[in-house]
Amino acid sequence: MVRFLNIAAIFILIGSAVYAYSIKYQTSYRAEQIAKTKLEIKAERDAIGVLRAEWSFLTRPERIQQLSDRYLDLQPLAVDKIVSARSLPERAAHVDAIASKIDTLGLGVANTPAADPAAAPTTPKATAKSSKESTKTQGTGHQR
Repeated sequence: MVRFLNIAAIFILIGSAVYAYSIKYQTSYRAEQIAKTKLEIKAERDAIGVLRAEWSFLTRPERIQQLSDRYLDLQPLAVDKIVSARSLPERAAHVDAIASKIDTLGLGVANTPAADPAAAPTTPKATAKSSKESTKTQGTGHQR
């Protein structure tokens, strides 16, 4: 019995050593991954800083003014070009494309026949007695 306990203790000791080694290896692997990710984050932040600097350089007002003078044929605003709001043309009326297609197909409200007011309603009106009975009965037809 003592010999069995000694052998079991040796196997448990070996298993514990293997487990501790695997935990140590996983921990060092994760630490390397974290360090690598931190370096990637720093590189991305540096790239973002470079892009912001380029954007600031490209959107300088004096540079845009030079480009507009070179490539756009803009003229200074003349006094005779300023008009009042009344002289502007009226806005075009809004056209509902779907409604016009429905009318073209003959399915519009104007083409739908009106209901005959003398005709009987399609749904019966509930009487006071029948509504009280319907509240007393459940789906099985039994009263409570």
